[in-house]
Order: sequence, then C-alpha cells, then structure tokens
Amino acid sequence: MECIGKGKASAPYEFGVKASIVTTNARAPGGQFVLHARTLPGNPYDGHTLDFVIEATERLTGRAIERAYVDKGYRGHNAANPRRVFISGQKRGVFGRIKRELRRRSAIEAVIGHMKAEGHLGRCYLRGRAGDAANVILSAIGYNLRLVLAWLRMILRLLLLLALHTFAVQPAFKPAS
Repeated sequence: MECIGKGKASAPYEFGVKASIVTTNARAPGGQFVLHARTLPGNPYDGHTLDFVIEATERLTGRAIERAYVDKGYRGHNAANPRRVFISGQKRGVFGRIKRELRRRSAIEAVIGHMKAEGHLGRCYLRGRAGDAANVILSAIGYNLRLVLAWLRMILRLLLLLALHTFAVQPAFKPAS
C-alpha cells in the first residue's frame, strides 16, 4: 500500500496502488471489454506511463490504437504520436467524430466502478506488489468473463425460446382419420 497524494480538498490523500485500465471506446451491445490492466507501483506520473500502456495494449491485441482518450492527469504525456491522444476538456483539434468519442470517454468510469464493486478491485487481500498486480489482472479477467457469460446466457435464452416455439407449433401426434 502506498500513499497517493490526490490534491483534492475533500480527500487529499489515498492509500493503495495506481492501476491502468484500457477499454474499447466504441459502443457495444454487451459492454466494453477490458483490453489491458496493469498496476503502476510507486505512484508514477500518469503522463509518463501512457507510452508504455499504449505499446503493451497494441502488443496484446495485435492492432494499432487509432486514438487514445484520457483524463486530465495525462497532460504532458510522452506518447509516441501525441496528435492521437485526446485529453478530456481539450478544445483544440476536437470536432465531429472525435468530439463524440471524447464524450464517450466517461463510459470507462462505469467499467472501473464495476471492477471495484463486483471484481473486488476496491480492496486487495493479496500480499505485496505481486499481489496487487495479480488482483488487477484477475479483476479485469473476471469483468470480461462476466460479459461473455451474459452473452452466452442471452444466446441460450434465444435457443430455448426457439425450441419452445418449434415444439408448440407442431403437434405431438396426428390422429388417424
């Protein structure tokens, strides 16, 4: 556990470890999958971690990240292509599709909230930095599995309704005439 100075009047300090969570930004009927999750021990500046997180996500997914939408903690980042990183509240160079997607950035807050509440990311019972790292990764895996299970439940319901409808339409036997 580390002391993290937040600079807020209501809660100037928090205790824990920073975690970096990467999700998709597109609307998806089943929800947003977590693409990359990692702890950042030692309370590093957010902007200094952005380049590493983007590279790690591209390695994991095998696809280049077109645009990154981040919060204001990433001002002064060291990303390889700074023109593809958009910070919340940014006005310059933001119009049309990028403006809509930047508003959509707030959807990651719900993902983090679900991971804290349902995935036990809020409190880590594992020991040391390795335990913190394992907790974040396992929370991300659990979140993605819950999304997949919700999809499978929906598909099973559709199949059962289809089977029920098929048996209800056809009579069980035909009477002899």
